[in-house]
Amino acid sequence: MGRTIAIANQKGGVGKSTTAINLSACLAEAGKRVLTVDIDPQGNTTSGLGTDKNGVEYTLYELLLGDCDPKDCIIENVVERVDLIPSNVNLSGAEIELVGIEEREYILKNVLERIKEGYDYIIMDCPPSLSMLTINALTAADSVLVPIQCEYYALEGLSQLIHTIELVQERLNKKLEIEGVVFTMYDARTNLSLEVVENVKENLNQNIYKTIIPRNVRLAEAPSYGLPINMYDPKSTGAESYRLLAEEVINREGGE
Repeated sequence: MGRTIAIANQKGGVGKSTTAINLSACLAEAGKRVLTVDIDPQGNTTSGLGTDKNGVEYTLYELLLGDCDPKDCIIENVVERVDLIPSNVNLSGAEIELVGIEEREYILKNVLERIKEGYDYIIMDCPPSLSMLTINALTAADSVLVPIQCEYYALEGLSQLIHTIELVQERLNKKLEIEGVVFTMYDARTNLSLEVVENVKENLNQNIYKTIIPRNVRLAEAPSYGLPINMYDPKSTGAESYRLLAEEVINREGGE
């Protein structure tokens, strides 16, 4: 049975989409079957995996509203062994349209249950807010991976995210675990990056991945070419880092 991981942090610009794209691709490179679900109306993961977000007929929006089947909106092999449920700006309307629906927190979970069998991993890129879309992702997930940018305000808002995760555990998804924290945009030239890492380790009673994702020009360029980093520049430090993260994710499962 596949493992479903939500990549969440209500702060924007911390590397959620970058992590969703590249973790998916590196898990696939390691021989796993992956479904990437873009839950962010910005659609960055969709375009970062080489799909025209405005040119797709069916997206997560239609799927959540019951206007299409999963097979209608899954785009197969956007990268070898990676399938995608795309998203675009239409999804921002889903919040309002789901208001009157009973058990609306479970809609995504129910959809994924029907297709989970076909995948080793389902990676979900959450929007930068604690919205109904994020709640749906947390309810559907086995675990949450939290990217944290190595910057001064890294811890700000994190306690709020952890509180939300605890509420979801309590009321909607007892099995939900915090997969771990991954540091992104690490700049080895600054003391600040190092201080942030030490500060989070001291103050956060959570699993922290050994792999730290560096600030890397190639990593920043790759989405504009619609390619994950391991295809855009396989030898870059960004590609190596995401391969190591994928390895840790795979091994963490084995260690449970």
